[in-house]
Amino acid sequence: MKSSLPNFFRGRNAFALSMLLLVLCLALALPSRAQTSLARISVDNLTNTDSDHKTEVEPDMFAWGNTIVTTFHVARRPGSVGWGSGDVGFSTSIDGGKTWHYGNLPGLTVNFKGGTYGAAADPSVAYDAKHGQWLISTLPLAGLDCCSLIGDVAVSRSTNGLNWGNPIIIDKTHLDDKNWTVCDNTTTSPFYGNCYTEWDQAFGTGDVLMSVSSDGGKTWGPGLASSDRAGGLGGEPVVQPNGTVIVPFEGGGIDVFSSTNGGVSWGRSQAIASISSHFVAAGLRNPNLPSVSIDGAGKVFVVWSDCRFRSGCASNDIVMSTSTDGKTWSAVTRIPIDSTTSTFDHFIPGIGVDPATSGANAHITIVYYYYPNKSCTTSTCQLDVGFTTSLDGGTTWTAGVKIAGPMKVGWLPNSDNGPMVADYIGVSYVNGSPFGVFAVAQASVGTTFNEAMFTTKAPLPVSYDTPRFSSINDHPVPGAKSDHEMKFFYDDEGHREIPRARWITNTEPQ
Repeated sequence: MKSSLPNFFRGRNAFALSMLLLVLCLALALPSRAQTSLARISVDNLTNTDSDHKTEVEPDMFAWGNTIVTTFHVARRPGSVGWGSGDVGFSTSIDGGKTWHYGNLPGLTVNFKGGTYGAAADPSVAYDAKHGQWLISTLPLAGLDCCSLIGDVAVSRSTNGLNWGNPIIIDKTHLDDKNWTVCDNTTTSPFYGNCYTEWDQAFGTGDVLMSVSSDGGKTWGPGLASSDRAGGLGGEPVVQPNGTVIVPFEGGGIDVFSSTNGGVSWGRSQAIASISSHFVAAGLRNPNLPSVSIDGAGKVFVVWSDCRFRSGCASNDIVMSTSTDGKTWSAVTRIPIDSTTSTFDHFIPGIGVDPATSGANAHITIVYYYYPNKSCTTSTCQLDVGFTTSLDGGTTWTAGVKIAGPMKVGWLPNSDNGPMVADYIGVSYVNGSPFGVFAVAQASVGTTFNEAMFTTKAPLPVSYDTPRFSSINDHPVPGAKSDHEMKFFYDDEGHREIPRARWITNTEPQ
């Protein structure tokens, strides 16, 4: 791990440099606490009997102007009952994160304002600038337990992020999982105003599918697969300024396909990278899905958790690959949150890039969960939230800084796939300043949980004179492989495994 430091520490000041590096390395062993306080932005007020209350998990966020919209599960249904949550919630700030207004989406589930579905899951949020519409896509659940039916894909619309209409159904096969929506907001793009929703037919073909709307989310086209019918989970599409849509997802690793014609058709899939992972302690739910963002010039950043840089695959780092065209991808690099010999285990990252920056000057923030002790147990694990920033397009990064925690695993609601905070979390820039949204749990009150959505009262601090670190000298450990059998699934609850025959291994462009 290489530090970027001032020219003063050269020549006769080499001793001072060595001592400073020693202090910095020691500091990296334990993240400092961010100089900002937390803001709770929502609360589970539902009363349905098939959920664990007060619980909120799995947030996404998007910002446009001074408006920030976040969305998340409300009232997680325990693994012993089924999957999903009582409803999908939102919390919106129209003043750049100073104040927040929260509620639940109407007409989605039977638990709030006339919905017909028994539960819902997997919210993501986007903004369509051409049509002035906020969109929250969701997975309303038609099947409430394992294992024949699961969900449909829907989108709720709002002009202000505060008042939402009833959901519009995009796909009603009852077979779907892990939806995600993005819109083309570049006025010079030939497809300006197109919005794209991704999902996979988890209990059907397993194909990753894409649907297009060109009228602000009122109507949607059929779900189309890539030309080679790639199967997988957890796609997060992004749109380049030229209108190209790039869709990283998890198949038998981190994979991708794209469209250059506004979603009329989708090209052949290819592999970005394999995944090597350390099994996260205490059975914490971690499907290790990619998190994706894009800079102002269209460079795509994909991050996930991976253990290839750790001897014996003893813990996970957050790692990254980038591309300017969706076809050629950089070698996997390590985000130098701390040293490769630390005891920390990092997972469930969310990445945001300031859309007003690009290239070597791109500003990036990654928020993530971590255990300070990779070898902890269910009774001893302390779960924290941290963040790191880059001001030079990902060349150097700040040391990891703690935002929230510690949390005990026993404070978390249980899913079919383990105790849960999220499968993904959100990061967005608001007028050049980054915010994250994440679940924070506190001690239960009797038998009632105490988990809600949080952000920070002020933007995450981005300092121009903080020491920054490079991982240019960090290389994957030869022969590194996961410390457990790697399996990938069409569904995020881990019931329908993707067969190895369907894993994508080609790295050639379309």
